[in-house]
Amino acid sequence: MKKRIIQFLLLILIGFSFSNCGYNEIQRKDEAVKASWAEVLNQYKRRADLIPQLVKVVEGFAIQEREVLIQVTEARSKVGTIQATPELINNPEAFQKFQQAQGELSNALQRLMVVVERYPELKSDQNFRDLQAQIEGTENRIAVARRRYIEAVQDYNTTIRIFPNVITAKIFGYTEKPQFQVENLEQLEKPPEINFNRQ
Repeated sequence: MKKRIIQFLLLILIGFSFSNCGYNEIQRKDEAVKASWAEVLNQYKRRADLIPQLVKVVEGFAIQEREVLIQVTEARSKVGTIQATPELINNPEAFQKFQQAQGELSNALQRLMVVVERYPELKSDQNFRDLQAQIEGTENRIAVARRRYIEAVQDYNTTIRIFPNVITAKIFGYTEKPQFQVENLEQLEKPPEINFNRQ
């Protein structure tokens, strides 16, 4: 009888320790990271799908700006060569390459918008205005999706580093997920140049 009580208590203790090991919590947070990452990819894909239309409209008005159009097209192609899969977030090197390619595409789009400023007739074109609004909306969605991903990764990374979850994470091979890095950090660290002398 005493032996059965000890076995029963031992069984309860083992069950309790497994329920508090953090495995289920890690699973939930890992899935939240994957879902957040899927939304980031979805928004990046939406932007990439809009770019050929935008280039085509701009090309009709700004033929002499071929270099900028080529840069945008090449940046989009580079993004397309990187296979954006859910597993990308488990490979820091691939994640960094993906992030760099997306940054180059963002920079190319910014250069394109600067070029557009020189063509008032292009800015008044309805197709261009519609595409510009869609791209601006997509950029906002990308920012929101990235923020949600950053929050999900922070939550996940914190969870796998606290006790007793850290033990469970090590046993099952869960590692920290990569975060987005600030693009053009050197430029952000420089103070802005202000010139009040207009010429």
